[in-house]
Amino acid sequence: MKKVFKIIVFSILATIVYSCSVKKDAFLNRSYHAVTTKYNVLFNGEQAFLDGLEEIKDKHEDNFWRRLQIEPISFDESKMTTKVLKPGTGFSADEEEENKNLTPFEKAEEKAIKAVQIHSMNINGYEKNSQIDNAYLLLGKSRYYTQRFIPALEAFNYVIVNYPKADLNYETKIWRAKTNIRLGNEKRAIETLRLLLDVLDETEKIDKSVKEQAYTAMAMAYEKTDTIQRVVDYLKLATKTSYNKEQSARNMFVLGQIYSELDRKDSARMMFTKLADYKRAPDKFRIKAEVELAKNTPNDSTSILMLARLRKLIKNSDNRKFLNELYYQAGVIQEGRNNPKAAAEYYKKSLEAKHNNNYQKTYAYERLANMAFEKENYLLAGSYYDSVVQLVSKEFGQEKRIRRIRRKNKGLKTLRKHEETVKSNDSILELVAMTPDERTSFFEAYIEKIKKEDEEKRQQLLNAQNFGSSFGGGASINNRANKGKWYFYNSQALGFGRAEFQKAWGTRPLEDNWRLSDKSISASKDVVLDNEGNKVNERYELSTYLDAIPEDKKVITNLVSERNDALYQLGLIYKEQFTNSALAIKNLERLTEVSTDDKLELPLSYHLYQIYKKEGEVAKANKYKNTILQKYPETSFAQIILNPETKLVEEKKEDEVLNKYKEIYYLYKANKFEDAVNEIDNFSLTLKNSNLIPKFALLKALAIGKYQDKETYKKALEFVAVSYATTEEGKKAKEIIEQLDKT
Repeated sequence: MKKVFKIIVFSILATIVYSCSVKKDAFLNRSYHAVTTKYNVLFNGEQAFLDGLEEIKDKHEDNFWRRLQIEPISFDESKMTTKVLKPGTGFSADEEEENKNLTPFEKAEEKAIKAVQIHSMNINGYEKNSQIDNAYLLLGKSRYYTQRFIPALEAFNYVIVNYPKADLNYETKIWRAKTNIRLGNEKRAIETLRLLLDVLDETEKIDKSVKEQAYTAMAMAYEKTDTIQRVVDYLKLATKTSYNKEQSARNMFVLGQIYSELDRKDSARMMFTKLADYKRAPDKFRIKAEVELAKNTPNDSTSILMLARLRKLIKNSDNRKFLNELYYQAGVIQEGRNNPKAAAEYYKKSLEAKHNNNYQKTYAYERLANMAFEKENYLLAGSYYDSVVQLVSKEFGQEKRIRRIRRKNKGLKTLRKHEETVKSNDSILELVAMTPDERTSFFEAYIEKIKKEDEEKRQQLLNAQNFGSSFGGGASINNRANKGKWYFYNSQALGFGRAEFQKAWGTRPLEDNWRLSDKSISASKDVVLDNEGNKVNERYELSTYLDAIPEDKKVITNLVSERNDALYQLGLIYKEQFTNSALAIKNLERLTEVSTDDKLELPLSYHLYQIYKKEGEVAKANKYKNTILQKYPETSFAQIILNPETKLVEEKKEDEVLNKYKEIYYLYKANKFEDAVNEIDNFSLTLKNSNLIPKFALLKALAIGKYQDKETYKKALEFVAVSYATTEEGKKAKEIIEQLDKT
């Protein structure tokens, strides 16, 4: 028996050794190597390849606000550090530890190389192992996804040339075409795909999924050549079948986006409706299709049906991660239906949605800002535009939409600053104008008000501390069903912990210093020690407010000057930038009432004359016109009013003005900045109709910047930028302001 057993074992070993040979063209050899290649080496390689595809899918983020990529790959050249695998890789024991760090695609490439090196049966120029073409295809695809397109092309070409009758020949040609597209050889890819499709049309038994891949690749190629109609044609063909459900859904979505770009709204709605109703499509494409369907819905009776459809989707708890976009699109429809209040509520809900992204938020903030701007609530609009600018990333920072918002917001920032100056200085000057008794009464009432508010907050916190309450009692945190789960995924443990916390601390709001029930005295900056060592809250002390009121006449004069300058700037901004005559008149008229500066009478009168004339208020326009003609008949403003169509005649010689400018400029270069400013102020009283006026204004601003503080310097520059906006000096002043803002 032992002898028989030995013979059997020997026979088996001999058979295995014989079949291991790659030089013998026998059925046993071919079968052994084919099976070993497919179910051992290639199986592991294909699993690694699938892991790599999953990684790509997880890392790739689609921006549904733009046209999607037909093939969803995000290549990052700066971080691509793919190892180059050479022949013989994977066989050395010393490389085993190093190979553990290979990426999934590198592992797949390694297995493909191993399959070729060990199991290839190239006998008399013919490959006898039917799985080697699969190995080369896997090799090429792995290199494709690691952005090594030239080596990938070599692998695909090897299969096509050496295995013309292989089952995967058609698929390999599609991958070769895709690689050429990535290399910028779109025309070559189109030619080869067109020949392939001609063959596929004649082959009846061909798998239709291959045609689907070919049509998709052809659409990719034509997209690179900007031949949109051809992209549409091939995407339509690709969407007739749906073997790859994710790619089919993507193709339908891209096709709908293109229809929308071409203003073929009916076709876009049909495609997005088809995708929204396509049950096999991934959720993100179905919901995004609903959003796009809403975007392409006109503002007529159909928008009511679309709004109802969106509300139904919002109520579905399965769509929670898409609420930000669903709320936003519902807001757009409401705004289109002239229902701004409901629209604003939807936009705010979109911003508050748990699952969100910054780019989506920029659209909601922009809509809210535009609505506030239309209502002339410029301060609120500016706040919303600020949010857009802060949230936008570098990737989208140069979009035309974002650049437009930045420009608009820049003017609103200046506006907000001047509005705050007027409000703040008016409040202080109002207190300055009060008698001591009026001040005392005012602040006593204010202190009583904040004491009452603090007491109400304290009481609310005490009422919230429901000591001794508990829920979820008796639940064992050692329940086997919850064993091994993270604490916050364990509902019983979480309930137990919540109950224990409330026993100790009660119900506390989510805020800083949550342990303190009385926050009114928690801020150390408000609590001080008096002469007797007792703690005193300065917010409740009358002297805190009375001592803060300025008494120095110079300080008060500066407050008045700042307020008046802000009023003037506001008037010009509302007049020139926002063309809001009502607010321009409000600020300029108020300035005429409070200003005692005679220098402002002429420009104020001219600006008000222009505004009233534009608004058709003849009587008021004539009032300021007469002021200019009677008091300042020799000025350029009077000449413009009298001869609006005639070019002004210079009464002073330009060379005389130029000589004076040079004289003052030498003072500036000699660091006599105050003298330069005084000379400009004195000379400007006699300066008329000169093209050099903006130069004097800019030189004055630059001189002020040399000996006064930054804010005063900026105000002087802003005057030049606004008053002479169309001149080189005005533009230069604007550039300097931008540089100051950056520092």
